Amino acid sequence: MSGADLPIRFDNVTIATGNATMLDRVTFTISAGAPTVLIGPNGAGKTTLLRAAMGLVAPVRGTITWQGRDHVPPVRRAIVFQRPTMLRRSTAANIRYALRAARIARDRHDEVIDKLLALVGLEHAAERPARRLSAGEQQRLALARALARAPDVLFLDEPTASLDPASTKAIEDVIRTVSQRGIKVLLSTHDLGEARRLGGEVVLLHRGRVVEAAAAADFFESPLTDEARRFIAGELLV
Repeated sequence: MSGADLPIRFDNVTIATGNATMLDRVTFTISAGAPTVLIGPNGAGKTTLLRAAMGLVAPVRGTITWQGRDHVPPVRRAIVFQRPTMLRRSTAANIRYALRAARIARDRHDEVIDKLLALVGLEHAAERPARRLSAGEQQRLALARALARAPDVLFLDEPTASLDPASTKAIEDVIRTVSQRGIKVLLSTHDLGEARRLGGEVVLLHRGRVVEAAAAADFFESPLTDEARRFIAGELLV
């Protein structure tokens, strides 16, 4: 992968709507490498940071740049939301739709669909209606659709929320595989176990601010801030 949009830099970024501030003077860099995991309580700003990095929401103050440029079309970025919508068509046809949207040559569609179905473990469900898949299967299909864009960077908003352990493991296995292939993954989660399993870097957000960012091992073994120590211990941050 070229990593053409990396690094993504937030420089003193504030994002707000009305009287609500979702991100507050955030300075943060998303670099190539192992997955970066965003953690923090509800309302901390995790989803907003993902959407901003994707280019879906603009700051009211500060700047976001992609490899030193601003206003870059998100052609090499993809995002999967917590509750993705399935199109009223088969599993394979959902991926075909994504390939057409990404302007992938039509003569490559069947080959790419087969590879993506194998990657997410849905070969058996290629012709099943997507809306009849289980929640875990739908999330894997959403991952396949996002990967149809051949992204350099993949944003995932709580990809295993409310899934059973087997479905969670299947999603985490896909994340590890695409990361090993050079795709930068930035994901949010409430599951500290998942953050430990997947994270190369862990970022704690609270009240729209980056409280602490560190290599995963350092974050969990030697947190620097009181907020991080409390969050790891299972205490509520309010």
